[in-house]
Amino acid sequence: MSNNKETVTAADRPILRNKMYLYLTEFFAGMSVMAVELGASRLLAPYFSSSQIVWTIIIGTIMIAMALGNIYGGRKVDKNPNPDRLYGRIIFAAIWIALIPVVGKYIILGISGLLVFTISTNFLVIAAFAACMIIFVFPLFLLGTVTPSLVKYTVDSLDDSGKIVGNLNASNTIGSIIGTFVPTFISIPAVGTSITFLIFAGILLALSIVYFASSKVFVKKVPVAMVLFILCCVFGHNGSFAFWQKHLTAEDESIYNYLQVSEDDKQVVLSTNVLFGVQSVYRKERELTGMYYDYAMAAPYMAGIYEKDRPLDVLILGMGTGTYATQCRRYFGEMNIEGVEIDEKITDLAHEYFELDETVPVATYDGRAFLNSISSEHWKKDSEFGTTDGKYDVIMVDAYQDITIPFQMSTSEFFTLVKEHLRSDGVMVVNMNMRGIESAEDAESSGEKEAKITDYLADTIASVFPEVATVDVQNATNRELFAGEKGMLERFRKNRALEKDEELIYMMQRVDSGLTSYIGGDHVMTDDKAPVELLGMEVIDEIIRDEVNYYRRIYEEKGWEGLLDSL
Repeated sequence: MSNNKETVTAADRPILRNKMYLYLTEFFAGMSVMAVELGASRLLAPYFSSSQIVWTIIIGTIMIAMALGNIYGGRKVDKNPNPDRLYGRIIFAAIWIALIPVVGKYIILGISGLLVFTISTNFLVIAAFAACMIIFVFPLFLLGTVTPSLVKYTVDSLDDSGKIVGNLNASNTIGSIIGTFVPTFISIPAVGTSITFLIFAGILLALSIVYFASSKVFVKKVPVAMVLFILCCVFGHNGSFAFWQKHLTAEDESIYNYLQVSEDDKQVVLSTNVLFGVQSVYRKERELTGMYYDYAMAAPYMAGIYEKDRPLDVLILGMGTGTYATQCRRYFGEMNIEGVEIDEKITDLAHEYFELDETVPVATYDGRAFLNSISSEHWKKDSEFGTTDGKYDVIMVDAYQDITIPFQMSTSEFFTLVKEHLRSDGVMVVNMNMRGIESAEDAESSGEKEAKITDYLADTIASVFPEVATVDVQNATNRELFAGEKGMLERFRKNRALEKDEELIYMMQRVDSGLTSYIGGDHVMTDDKAPVELLGMEVIDEIIRDEVNYYRRIYEEKGWEGLLDSL
């Protein structure tokens, strides 16, 4: 490298005399920023969810990093217009991005482990923000220095400055567009999040290597970076987010989710989040388990299953692994069951590991969009899904994952749509799995309690349906809600009295003993206002506090040895 670094300019580098390479640099920088942003959402989602809160943190953090990079880059290039420095920064950014799949998961868990014992509120916000700051700010700050530096190198006079800056911004924008679509639709589904980071890190590294090689400038950081990148490829290609679990049955990524299947002698479990709960549980004993889907089997009784001379038409929005469909078919025999699941890979796992009957049709669709679609004449004519009148006896809504509740399926407009697709004596059953567990302190406290996410959902449903009832699932955070026209509970008790299966008789007695009529309140969510992410976060904070207090008591009683034994 030249000893007089201050005298080196873009004109001294042959590769930069043609502005095309500068436009390519802007293009690949913009592409990599968006790819890293989307990769960040997938890296954080298995630990903190993919809710609007997490997306806000990611976008906000990246915007901060880019803004600071713009300021820093502009000042530095004015003081020293040496392009070697810019491409050196791109090398550092590339290696940092390549290191993310190697160490990112450990950093996230380390931050979570530290914060979970030190904070009691807003865990998701603080932990996700801290992870973003540590993992993503520095490389994106460096990439933020690209644009002001390239403006300095490309603008020769004020006569064409507008055109040049416009071309640079266009190159950045086009790169950003490609960097948005490629990870989502190509690289992440095909090769996973980890390799996606490595691909775009490799692009940035190659860009800088070409620059230094063509300029015939030797810098020690280039061979070092190449060695580090190779090591990252060796140790960072493993896409396991739950790296501490050694015997997973299956682990994969889809467009929508991180997917993990674990199995033991008693059950098969699907999880889309490795820190908070599971999405589906299937018990192998082929009998009633007392889990939420068994409680939800009260819905066919409420719809008058033994009063009809035909099989019930059942629609499941949020089919997941199909456990509810399997139990209904197993115990009620012939039923016309249809499922809707937005993630096709979950449907594949349901058939492979959860014994979902191949004869149960599953539409790969958003639940609300499905209800809108089956109303159209085109759908009725060309699709195997949907009844002849577009209505069902039972509609199960189970699209609420552990810490992510789709707002479009939690509003009065959505539940009105569900009601329109129910027959006059039809019933909607909703699995709400974020009711939390009331602590002893809460039970003893007096005064009005603050409304939770389940209260908002129940109030919203009660604003649409004349009769609503709820039952809490024992030893779980699930609450089942049933809604229909007046007479729903009366039909339930009448039809369950006709049941002859002893298992179902016992199960429905349990449901009936906990079944409570619900009187709606004022917490009604609409398409315009549905703060489900913030409400869900409050429940997560409660669950975390409950878990932390449990381990704190173990530590106080048994010390570190007892704590380690309990983990």
